Amino acid sequence: MAVEFDGGVVIGSDSRVSAGQSVVNCVFNKLERLHSRIYCALSGSAADAQAIADMVNYQLELHRLLPLVLAAATLVKNISYKYKEEFSAHLMVAGWDAKKGGQVYGTLGGMLTRQPFAIGGSGSTYIYGYVDSAYKPGMSREECRQFTMNAIALAMCRDGSSGGVIYLATITKEGVKEEVAVGDEIPKFYDE
Repeated sequence: MAVEFDGGVVIGSDSRVSAGQSVVNCVFNKLERLHSRIYCALSGSAADAQAIADMVNYQLELHRLLPLVLAAATLVKNISYKYKEEFSAHLMVAGWDAKKGGQVYGTLGGMLTRQPFAIGGSGSTYIYGYVDSAYKPGMSREECRQFTMNAIALAMCRDGSSGGVIYLATITKEGVKEEVAVGDEIPKFYDE
């Protein structure tokens, strides 16, 4: 999940990796750094998603300047579309650049769309109602952080393929602040 605020973005994910009905990793960080202020959230096949992120990271490192978030998202879109028959992965791109500030891009199926917030992965189907009702334009950095934590925690409660800890990255002009929420730091809801 990723959400824009005035001055940056918050991107977050759970940490469970599954293969069928088996959990193969409980603490995998699904937030991948593409460049200093550009991250992506991985979903689908972990190996495929990491391969796409590695290819984009390599392309961006060829350019020593800070790339635009749109450029990184376009690379993800192009690689995802080119290898759509081979890869089973979806990457959401979020970051900050001097031209447009904080941005969130969805790249599902080779499309590219900028959104004020985006959700993805198996747990997203359980939280559409929550994010549609809780999102408000103009939220502060802390409101976006809490919105992201709540949405991921709700998905973790309801989806058997989601769980573990919550990884968050807040990306602004000043840089990136990474966090991990574990145990009692993860929001609780009435049905637990």
